[in-house]
Amino acid sequence: MCNDYRLEVDVASIMEDFEDLKIKIKTPEGTPNVAAREDIKISDSAPIVRGVDGERGVGELVSRRWSWPGQGGRPVYNFRSEGREFSSGRCLILADGFYEFTEPQPGQKRKTKWLFTLKGHDWFCIAGIWRTAPSGEAWTMLTMEPGEDVAPYHHRQIIPLTRDQWADWLDPSVPAKDVLRALPKGSLPVTRVFPAAEPALL
Repeated sequence: MCNDYRLEVDVASIMEDFEDLKIKIKTPEGTPNVAAREDIKISDSAPIVRGVDGERGVGELVSRRWSWPGQGGRPVYNFRSEGREFSSGRCLILADGFYEFTEPQPGQKRKTKWLFTLKGHDWFCIAGIWRTAPSGEAWTMLTMEPGEDVAPYHHRQIIPLTRDQWADWLDPSVPAKDVLRALPKGSLPVTRVFPAAEPALL
């Protein structure tokens, strides 16, 4: 399941895209310093946009820890969405790609690493929730049964959201089942990033 994702888009572009969608972004802690990162991993701090109670079309851009401690101290970095309403604590996780891992290729010891992006978008949002944990505020990614693009690589998937879904996910009055769904086949192009594909011979 997704335990590694990417965000290399600068925060100014992100703010412009939210403005284009008429989603007002507040920065209560100042604009986060979002360095381009090829790999964001569990327990890293990373930017999210969380809903503002009672205000549709408004979000707060903050940087928070990915995962909170679960039973036995194991990090809760993915959270099953089925049958849950999420009437509070919804957030958007900013990303331009996410990774899945499969068995090693022949001759390799490390697992094969695959990068998924959202077709036609420089970046996108992943559905998440945040909460206050003993160690401070933290967030996790929601998961569901895989769509056709992810199913060959994993039996679960995180939930990328298209731009027309962002305001609805930040609004807890919109039922979760109306927002959380797999995208059509072909929406999530995949590239093998490890081991790198051999260049084609001319």
